Amino acid sequence: MRAYIGGMPVTAPPDEDLDVLRRQDPEIADVLLGEVRRQSDSLQLIAAENFASPAVLAALGSPLANKYAEGYPGARHHGGCEYADAAERIAVERATALFGADHANVQAHSGSSAVLAAYAALLRPGDTVLAMGLEHGGHLTHGSPANFSGRWFDFVPYGVDAETGLVDYEQVAALARHHRPKAIVCGSISYPRHLDYRIFREIADEVGAYLIADAAHPIGLVAGGAAPSPVPYADVVCATTHKVLRGPRGGMVLCGAELAGRIDRAVFPFTQGGAQMHTIAAKAVAFGEASTPAYATYAHQVVEHARVLAAALAAEGFALTTGGTDTHLITADPAPLGVDGRTARARLAAAGMVLDTCALPYGEGRGIRLGTAAVTTQGMGAPEMARIAALFTAALRDDPAETARVRAEVRALTGRFPPFGR
Repeated sequence: MRAYIGGMPVTAPPDEDLDVLRRQDPEIADVLLGEVRRQSDSLQLIAAENFASPAVLAALGSPLANKYAEGYPGARHHGGCEYADAAERIAVERATALFGADHANVQAHSGSSAVLAAYAALLRPGDTVLAMGLEHGGHLTHGSPANFSGRWFDFVPYGVDAETGLVDYEQVAALARHHRPKAIVCGSISYPRHLDYRIFREIADEVGAYLIADAAHPIGLVAGGAAPSPVPYADVVCATTHKVLRGPRGGMVLCGAELAGRIDRAVFPFTQGGAQMHTIAAKAVAFGEASTPAYATYAHQVVEHARVLAAALAAEGFALTTGGTDTHLITADPAPLGVDGRTARARLAAAGMVLDTCALPYGEGRGIRLGTAAVTTQGMGAPEMARIAALFTAALRDDPAETARVRAEVRALTGRFPPFGR
């Protein structure tokens, strides 16, 4: 069901459920309604976020949340799993069909859990792994010393070219030949271009390494045919089920039949216990949605809108990494406008535009990272992308009156394009 906040339709708990929650725990009920308002009257530009459909949210809040189901369909450690088994089988069947994979594990609780499972299946502590350096756009699971990956494995970082911002494949090959890694990871949280999985495969084969694709960001575009797929090239593909894919927050692992058993054992029982069956059911719904022509159209629109927004930001004076984007995300340095990434994020947030900061290669400063998945879900188009870029510039001025004006315009814009109003 929908609630209406300020005249805008938004997804909300059914009225009777919200009434029960308000009677029992008004403090949390207020938090939920506050989040509804926040999502409804500000621009959600975080590249890793989107609006899940009412159907996905219905599955996520279903009675399957009550069910313990350690193990896999047909081999559970708990009774009463017939419907849990059905939900997981459907999710697996839809995922393998959608991505053309031999096998899918849909139990991973997050993208990081999926990567952990891939490492557990293929590596041993102390093994050498080649991955994108954190300052160049690598994820925490790509060797951060604060993360399990950096503590358990010997990571060697590769990076991007200082002038173009593009992955330096010659450097990747040279590092691989020198260090002879057990695995090579291709993937990034802020690289706005398509990776060449074929080249990564050739390098991995040359040195006898596994190829792990961390496709958490592009997998939703892959599902809609708007980005190349890593599945034909990588030994294992790790991904999330939210972001552009518009499913529940969670992870999955795709692989060939020869690694299916190792991946499944790495997820359960090695790194996780009971599966979150309500989330798996919601993943199944999302995979079903992503298999439709309407979703393919959406995925291509996300990329088109990112390109329009990137060009408009460049025209406003932002320095874009790689000069643009091929995906849903944009990374840019606001320094030419006289602010750093953290200051830009704060001023934009005050004006109702929510995004992230990101590392910038070859420098100490931070840039901004944003994406077009959520605003495209809301039904915004190219004209709105151009207007958002202009609002960015206005919001970065250290002027309270201008901030208030931009905030009012953002509210008006989101009022015309409410979440789930498509």
